[in-house]
Amino acid sequence: MTPYGSQSMIAPLQSVLVRRPDDAFGVADPALWHYTDTPDLLLARQEHDAFVNTLLAHGIEVAYHDAPLPDHADALFVHDPALITDRGAILLRMGKPQRAGEEEAMAATLAQLGVPIHYRLHGAATAEGGDLLWLDQQTLCVGLGFRTNAAGFDQLAEALAGSGVALFPVQLPYFDGPEACLHLMSLISLVDVDLAVVYRPLLPVPFYQLLESRGVRLIDVSDEEFATMGTNVLALAPRECILLDHNIQTARALEAAGCRVYPYRGDEMSLKAEGGPTCLTRPILRG
Repeated sequence: MTPYGSQSMIAPLQSVLVRRPDDAFGVADPALWHYTDTPDLLLARQEHDAFVNTLLAHGIEVAYHDAPLPDHADALFVHDPALITDRGAILLRMGKPQRAGEEEAMAATLAQLGVPIHYRLHGAATAEGGDLLWLDQQTLCVGLGFRTNAAGFDQLAEALAGSGVALFPVQLPYFDGPEACLHLMSLISLVDVDLAVVYRPLLPVPFYQLLESRGVRLIDVSDEEFATMGTNVLALAPRECILLDHNIQTARALEAAGCRVYPYRGDEMSLKAEGGPTCLTRPILRG
């Protein structure tokens, strides 16, 4: 699966990596993994298969990340261990301690797909893919919180040096604390160069001002639908997007803005485990 390069959140998705729910996901301890309940593995697999079929129906090439990862329930969320750039993959370092080890497993799968490793985060640096938002091909917004730290930001800057990419730090709020999953992309998803869904009450002011200065129109997600990941929207192409089927208000607002919306069912694999459609996918090629 080459070529590679995904310095966009909205360019047409051509190839993507996914991981089908495995035994570790099916026996996940909710207290350990911060899930609302233990997922039903059979139903989660059915949901995932239907989700993948939606991708395939749009002509997207799908590869599976099936490297062994025992005791790694969150490995389903393949968005987080790596960032794919025009130079190759930047291998990240998980800020959630239970996810340590996912990075090298991802590296093995990327090698099989012909994607070179351009850089590996190391030392005390942490960064997760959910905190990394391409505002455009040359602007990477980096959420700084419990999952991505200042050392991670500095190493990302080193990895991208000379590429023309500017990094914009976004300080994330405490919200529900270090055990919860609050990524930058918990607060925003781009669906076009000038359109995003957001949860405005938690948007840091400098980040809001950046969006405003770029002319990005904001679709507000309600408190009710923020709780069901209404802000987690996967763009298949500009104004074509997938979101959880519970988020009816957000879907209607997207449609009113000229978007095509493809709802998916994710009661087991998404709502119980804090991971929406962007989390379930690692784009390999957009463009």
